[in-house]
Amino acid sequence: NRNYSTYWRWLMLHAKIIDVSKEKIETKNAEEFIASSNYGASLVFYGTVRDINDNQKVKGITYDVHEELVIKSFNEIYDEADKKLKIVKKSVFIEHVKGHVGLGEISIIIAVACPHRAEAYTLSRYIIEEIKKRSPIWKKEHYENKDSEWLKGNPINF
Repeated sequence: NRNYSTYWRWLMLHAKIIDVSKEKIETKNAEEFIASSNYGASLVFYGTVRDINDNQKVKGITYDVHEELVIKSFNEIYDEADKKLKIVKKSVFIEHVKGHVGLGEISIIIAVACPHRAEAYTLSRYIIEEIKKRSPIWKKEHYENKDSEWLKGNPINF
């Protein structure tokens, strides 16, 4: 018994945390979610584990999240795009992993579809920058020398 606007929003946003100990983050899910002839531009961003950070050789990252607050932040970022970016017609898919991710593996997928390419590029960049700034996601880097370190994050503003 959803009202129409809530139902429509539900169709246009997918936001999920993937516990990699139970399931795999799948690129095809993002592509399928945003596929529509209603949009003229689609972009898919994959964030992956890179091999060097701060002059240390990285072999993997363990992500920890406050799942409820992360999903809340994804929803807020989606809603803010209407007001701040004036991008109302859009389809957005966001998944972030929880758990250990190896070198070169995907940690986040952001897929967007909009009527025009400028909107798609702007929206995709806005989403990843806002997630990095304010979503409660922590990462522990694992280095080739066997050391591990939790990285400094951004303070959460309530």
